[in-house]
Formats: sequence, structure tokens, C-alpha cells
Amino acid sequence: MNPEELKAEALRLAPEARAKLAHALLESLEDLSEAEIESLWIDEALRRDKEFDSGGVPLRRADDVLNEAKSRLR
Repeated sequence: MNPEELKAEALRLAPEARAKLAHALLESLEDLSEAEIESLWIDEALRRDKEFDSGGVPLRRADDVLNEAKSRLR
């Protein structure tokens, strides 16, 4: 079963079961070494860079993002 199939299957669970699964998965990440965590962040940065370069994400000015966030907090 690939990760997308696993995700689809997990989303069919009852909310309480999904919460327990999410908790267990998050706890498993606490056992990662610093090197493993760094590797995961590098992989994520590379994925985001590729997505950015391909035009797969909309670009927004930082000022616009910050102003929107501030207005949501009011």
C-alpha cells in the first residue's frame, strides 16, 4: 500500500480512531535523531523549491500575507 492509499484508508476511520492514529504517528516522530530531522527538512525544502520553480504555487507579497494574517487575528 502506498502512502496515498494509506491516507485514503485512514480518512475512512471514525474521528476518534483518526485522532488516535494521528497521535501515534506524531509520537513516532519524537524518536527521530537530529540527522533524520535535518534530512526531512532538506527533503521538504527541495520539494517546495521544485514546486516553486514549476509554477505550482501562487506567489504573494510578504506584506500582503502579513496584513491578511493581522486582519484575521483582530
